[in-house]
Amino acid sequence: MAPRLLVFGDSLSFHGPDGPLAADDARLWPNIAAEALGGDADLVAGFGWTARDAWWSLIGDPRVWADLHHVDAVVLAVGSMDTLPSPLPTYLRTGLRYLRPDPLRRVVRKTYLAAQPRLAIALRGRPVVLPSKLTVHYLDTAVGALRVLRPELPIFGILPSVHRSDAYGRVHTARAGAAAAIAGWGRRADVPLLDLGAVVGDHVLSGRGNPDGMHWGWEGHAAVGAEMARLMAPVLRPAAT
Repeated sequence: MAPRLLVFGDSLSFHGPDGPLAADDARLWPNIAAEALGGDADLVAGFGWTARDAWWSLIGDPRVWADLHHVDAVVLAVGSMDTLPSPLPTYLRTGLRYLRPDPLRRVVRKTYLAAQPRLAIALRGRPVVLPSKLTVHYLDTAVGALRVLRPELPIFGILPSVHRSDAYGRVHTARAGAAAAIAGWGRRADVPLLDLGAVVGDHVLSGRGNPDGMHWGWEGHAAVGAEMARLMAPVLRPAAT
């Protein structure tokens, strides 16, 4: 029976070298991984999603509830955006879209985007979008809930990706600590993790990815898809035969 994957992701899961794409694009890493395993993938993702957003989706999206009855594995591919500098508290930064009138919103947003890289450098990447303690908390809560619902369901995760984005002043000081915290949690929770930084680090930092310095080119998607399939294959092989 062909395995079906449910992938919770951020924009790294649906953004290519030229911009965002539909979730069923065969070149995206979740679909590459699923194809390598002889199955298919359902992607639940959003721009800037953190571990908290994945948890909110898990408990708040009825489409996810339905999928969970049928999937053969879950991939929690979130945690990368958690590590980005966020000079404004998340609730204020994400709330800019609600400012009215429209001219005021555009001015405030433009001002913030101009200030963000300078503030990221000045504050050395602090604060971050989501502290690693909370990233681990939401990942652990999600895994606990999934194991109550379906104790036999294989669950996989990731260690954060890297970036060279001018929008964040090319600052990523929080990644190392977050990766260590997530890796420790993965060992305790028995959740296999794919280190995105190790897989796409050279691809991103050498400038071969998206010009925004954050997202990947097709080379990166192919590498992550292949490595994720390799990580999952020993567990899903019975379902893939």
